[in-house]
Amino acid sequence: MGYRVLVVDSDESNSGLFRMFGFDQPPVPLMELVGGKKKVQEKMKRGYSAAEAETGMRVMTQEHIMVDDIPVENILKRDNLRLVSIGKILQSLEGCACPMGVLSREFLRKLSLARDEIAIVDMEAGVEHFGRGVETSIDTVLIVVEPSFESLQLAERINGLSRGIGIDNIWAILSKVPSDGIASKLEYELGTMGIDMIGCIHYDAEIFQSGLEGVSFGKGKAGEEIIDVLDSLVSRANPGH
Repeated sequence: MGYRVLVVDSDESNSGLFRMFGFDQPPVPLMELVGGKKKVQEKMKRGYSAAEAETGMRVMTQEHIMVDDIPVENILKRDNLRLVSIGKILQSLEGCACPMGVLSREFLRKLSLARDEIAIVDMEAGVEHFGRGVETSIDTVLIVVEPSFESLQLAERINGLSRGIGIDNIWAILSKVPSDGIASKLEYELGTMGIDMIGCIHYDAEIFQSGLEGVSFGKGKAGEEIIDVLDSLVSRANPGH
């Protein structure tokens, strides 16, 4: 659509996002720019408060971080796509992901986008990132809802947590839906919670095959439905355009 899109991989568990975008290897995590997770944890263990820990993690001294400021080894580029990664849990007994959460919040707080740039933040499934305050620097929450009772309950929690920190743009995207009947049921249930559905992506065997092979997916049925989601998102986020 003419935008430069920065994808921020803030999921500490999923290590294969870069493959879905067609890259051969992941970017060097931004955590390495602040001395790695171990250094940050040492500060916390020495009794630093959350504010003091964050102060020690200010990797880039300027108040505003532009996309072009990110070091080349920490960002992957292809056409208008950019990918950065906060960090991953890679070893047993490595400790919690709290330092990564703090870095995610600090990076997004400082990130400054140009008029033709959009940032999409991929977070782990669940609500832990809300406890870390990662969402305090974003303007839109897209809730991915799968066809299950638990996913609907989680969507309701995410909706409440998002509104609690002042986010008004909150929409649901249905995923892995096996039929139109199930989609209608999910849309109805979300409506009773006050959550608008912005699009539906049906079950697509090609997506699962691509995920199994660790490659980017093609432009099958799901690809067409994603375009519909994007069109709807742009029209709602920018009414009148």
